[in-house]
Parts: sequence; structure tokens; C-alpha cells
Amino acid sequence: MSTTAEPTLLDGRAFAKRVKEDFAPRVEALRAAGRTPRLVAVRVGEDPATSAYLRGQRRGAERWGIDYEIRTLDPASNEAAIRKAIKELNRNPDVTGILLALPLPEGIGARALQHEIDPAKDVEGVHPENLGGCFYGRYDLLPCTALAAVGLVKSSGIEVQGKEAVVVGHSEIVGKPAAMLLLGEDATVTVCHKFTADLAAHTRRADILVVAVGLPGLIKGDMVKDGAVVIDVGINAVKDENGDTKIVGDVAFDEVAPKASAITPVPGGVGPVTVAALMRNTVLACEGMPPLDDPNQLPLFNQ
Repeated sequence: MSTTAEPTLLDGRAFAKRVKEDFAPRVEALRAAGRTPRLVAVRVGEDPATSAYLRGQRRGAERWGIDYEIRTLDPASNEAAIRKAIKELNRNPDVTGILLALPLPEGIGARALQHEIDPAKDVEGVHPENLGGCFYGRYDLLPCTALAAVGLVKSSGIEVQGKEAVVVGHSEIVGKPAAMLLLGEDATVTVCHKFTADLAAHTRRADILVVAVGLPGLIKGDMVKDGAVVIDVGINAVKDENGDTKIVGDVAFDEVAPKASAITPVPGGVGPVTVAALMRNTVLACEGMPPLDDPNQLPLFNQ
């Protein structure tokens, strides 16, 4: 058991509120200068799950004072039609942020279309130019969920430098950039994935454990070191014993929490901070990026 009686719950909603408050003067300054941040989400058709996700984004934008629009394309739209819509938004000077809502219709590749978004308006941080910023320590338009995960680690008060960090999952938008951000904080980082032999041997060494694979309850209590900081990125819908749907993470919370020094709940952990990261990126995109040789690079959030 952990030496601490109760783990610190890393409240994503409270942290997201602090981020909004930190950025409020910057939003006010932009609006006063006649440069209101404007985020446009492009979706194809009206998938119910996507619609619910975008409604959450809209509510977040309203709280931040950011203009938000959902541009809905015909569900029969092909790749050329979606590319055309993105290019029109790229050329529109009033649009300062663009995102492509997923999923797309079957047979249409999301990655190529996301790469069509102007890197300066890519507020999800998925363009290669912005992903590359993680490697070079440029904390501009970062992948939102990776930024949220590492921001929550830093909010825990743990000294990241020199710590053993293990990231489970190596996706391009969460696992890999989260590993790069942790390296940027001078952690010693191991990245695990579905081909990793003896996953538990790695996770038991972690002072900081970030899990983002989409497998409910993957990380059990005996896979976690006493006193670890555990960041659960997973969002999984499962049925309980009564047949009702509930949302759980990739970490078996009841088993892991007693051993952790700090842990994110699901829901209420990484999710709200991901929305805050999207709004943070939208504000930065509206302000304009610093030159490549600017020695005063942006920190994670306003830390």
C-alpha cells in the first residue's frame, strides 16, 4: 500500500478553470483589439457521438469568450469536397482556428485531410509541423490530449525532472507527443504498446504513469508502484452489472488509487483539460506564433 492514506485526486475541471482564468486577460486583449478568436469545427454528417462532443466544445468556447462555429458538410461528401471546405477556411482571415471532427465517412482518410489545415490554424496540434514542435521544445500548438495529460502531471506538484515516466500507448496524438513533452521536462521516459513484453515490469517502475490505449481496466493495482502519479487518458463506455452504460478509464481506479500519490478520475480528469487545451491553442493561434528563433518559448499552459 502507498504511504499516503488518500491519493490526491487531480481534478480536471478545477484545473481547466484555472487555465481559463490565466488566459482570460489575453482573450480580452484580443477582443479589445478587434481580433476575436474564432474556431470552426468541420464535420461530415451528424454522427450523434460527434455532435455531443462538439456541443461540449461549444460550451467551452462560450466560457472562454471564443466564437465557435460548426460547419456541417453533406454526409455524402467525398475527400475533395472536404479538402475544399478546409482550404476555404484556411484563406478566411476571420477564422483563427480549424479542426476536423472525427469520425469521417468510411473510406476517407483523416490524416491527409488534417494535414491540409494551415499549421497556424491547426488548433488540435495534429499537423506534422506542430507535432514536430514537441521534438524541438516549441510549445505552441500542441496535441490537446497530450498537453492535458502532461499539464495534469505538472499540476500534481511532482518534480518531473529525473523521474521515471512510463507512457502506455504510442499514438501520434497522445502517446508519442506526451512522451516528448515529458522528455522536455527531463524525465526518463519509456513508451509501451501492444507489442511490449511484460507490460507490468515497465509500469511498476514508473514514478509517472500515463495510460492512453482505450482498454478499460488494463492497468491493475499490482502493476503500479507505491506513490506513483497516474494519468488515465482512457474514455471507455462499458456496461455495469445492471446493464447500464458507464464511463471508465484504462486504469482500474479502485485498485490503483490506494497505491497512487495522485490520480485522475474518469470522467472529470483529462477530458475537461483537453477542452481547455483546445481553447488555449485557439487563443495562441489568434495571437500568432513567435518566430522560430524566439528564445522565450511558450511554457505548457501558463506555467
